[in-house]
Parts: sequence; C-alpha cells; structure tokens
Amino acid sequence: MKRTVLLCAILVAATLLAAAAELSQVRSVYLFPMTNGLDQYLANRLTNAGLFQVVADPKKADAVFTDRLGAAFEARLADLFPEPPPQPAEPPKKAEKKEGEAKSAVEVPTAPEMPRLSSFARGKGTLFLVGAKARTVLWSVYEQPKNTQPAELDRTARRIVDRLQRELKGK
Repeated sequence: MKRTVLLCAILVAATLLAAAAELSQVRSVYLFPMTNGLDQYLANRLTNAGLFQVVADPKKADAVFTDRLGAAFEARLADLFPEPPPQPAEPPKKAEKKEGEAKSAVEVPTAPEMPRLSSFARGKGTLFLVGAKARTVLWSVYEQPKNTQPAELDRTARRIVDRLQRELKGK
C-alpha cells in the first residue's frame, strides 16, 4: 500500500515538473479575443510585467491565452498552427487518358465551415494558456471580474499576471 502511494506521489510530482518546464519555455504569447475586452488589459499587464512578449501575429507565439476551449478554439488553432501533412511513400502516378473518354469535371475543394469564435458570449472567468504546438493547457486560472468596468478589468488582469508570476517563480 505504501509503495502504491509513493508511486502515485512520484508520478504526480513528475507531471507537475513537466508542466512547469513547459510553461517556463514560453517566451511569446498571443491573446485570443476575450469577453469584455479582457485580452487588452491582460496584454497590457503582461507587457508591463515583462513576463512574456505579447505578439500580434499568432504564428510567432509559443502559446496562446484564451477564455474558451472547445471545437471553435480547436478549429482556430488548427487553422493557425497546421500540422505538417504526412509525406507520401511514393509520388502519385498520373492517370493516362484513354481515347474517347470525356473530361471529368474538376472538383474544387471547399473549406469546411469553421465554428465561430466570438467574444460576445458571457465568460465564465477561467483563462487558459495553451501551448501552440502541443495544444496542451500549460496553465489555467479562475479569476472572474466583479463587473465590466475598465478599472475592474484592469485589476483582474493584474491578479492574473501576479498569479502567473508566482507560478513561474515556483511560489
């Protein structure tokens, strides 16, 4: 029984250390639009604290901040950070046209309809820092603003950045 508890504790510690190591590798972040414009206040606080470089081009980001996870977020990430296509084993062979065959209609591929990512929905107060390449949640926090006034949104952004700084320093 003691060995099982010890093994579980070691696994939990290793997982936490791995997550902390991934978080410490983040240098630049992109902020998705958030409820009530919280992303703007958060960008200001992150920049002033010198915690991360806030980038306007999501392709230059190591991680992204969002207040929503789900299908719309995953589709947006796949669009911004596409996985490289698998390399074919051999080049495709050209089809030979036989005499008397009619030309086939050329099919134009259409992009699938993307779920909408909107900032109009009411936020629930949880923010996520998601690794751009691995698509894993590196860090999250629950910090809901008391109201939508600019001063309160700025205070909320300050509390989020303060908590993130404590996590990065190891408490």
